[in-house]
Amino acid sequence: MKYATIERTHRGGRMMNEQKVGFIGTGVMGKHMASHLQKAGYPLFVYTRTKSKAADLLYSGATWCETPSELASKTDVVFTIIGEPKDVEQIYIGKNGLFEGSHAGQVFIDMTTSKPSLAQELYNKGKERDISVLDAPVSGGDIFAQSGKLSIMVGGDEHIFTDMKPLFNTFGENIVYQGRAGAGQHTKMSNQIAIASTMIGVCEAITYAKTAGLDVETVLKSIAFGAAGSYSLSNLAPRMMKEDFAPGFFIKHFIKDMKIALEEAERMDLKLPGLSMAKDMYEKLAAQGEAENGTQALIKAYSK
Repeated sequence: MKYATIERTHRGGRMMNEQKVGFIGTGVMGKHMASHLQKAGYPLFVYTRTKSKAADLLYSGATWCETPSELASKTDVVFTIIGEPKDVEQIYIGKNGLFEGSHAGQVFIDMTTSKPSLAQELYNKGKERDISVLDAPVSGGDIFAQSGKLSIMVGGDEHIFTDMKPLFNTFGENIVYQGRAGAGQHTKMSNQIAIASTMIGVCEAITYAKTAGLDVETVLKSIAFGAAGSYSLSNLAPRMMKEDFAPGFFIKHFIKDMKIALEEAERMDLKLPGLSMAKDMYEKLAAQGEAENGTQALIKAYSK
């Protein structure tokens, strides 16, 4: 398979990459990821359902495309990070989708947390067209997306992963090849399973400390760096204390992820009671109008 290699030349004192990169999905995380690619000098082409969400990227020189198909026709590599599996299907194989505008030698990289089975389907469809498809979901939320330190878990052909590493490096720090198509998504399910029960533990720890009459911020200084330490404890617990529920990662998206994980677990005849409990708690919050808040809003379940 041949595709555009990464070449750099100086233009007006700025290092430029000749590889044309498309980006679809400029939400809470995607806008930062796309910005890192742009700052690294890659000519950037963007599409998103709400054009205003790409305003900063367009102001900085990105090219707007009216459809995924148009974007595919103008680029060498395309990244997508969107909502749900059904959205991924529409963007890739729907009318005016990526495959419709694709050309041999392209690389498509889906960073949405989606179904492993869909990742495998897109990989196979790509093979039929001489297009490489990687599934590469991320972890780290808006904080790590902004700082360019996301964890990226990748499934697909290893040599394509290796070739794409310079692009991943622009917004990721812990970048690991996991194996065949779908392996990245399975790894992300493991990640979400770990987070689900951890979030319950963080909320209960805060609630216990508060009820015991302790200064919770002081408690966090001790436990966040001990055996109980976690991303959730270090980064989301402080937001809970400030009652800052702005989404670094939406509750509605986390519920979607947990449902996928439970479906996959059922397919493997595996019981995950901790995950089931967390999903039930988040679904109750969503029913109370919290779906658009960040996952740290789980603390509200302990304040009523």
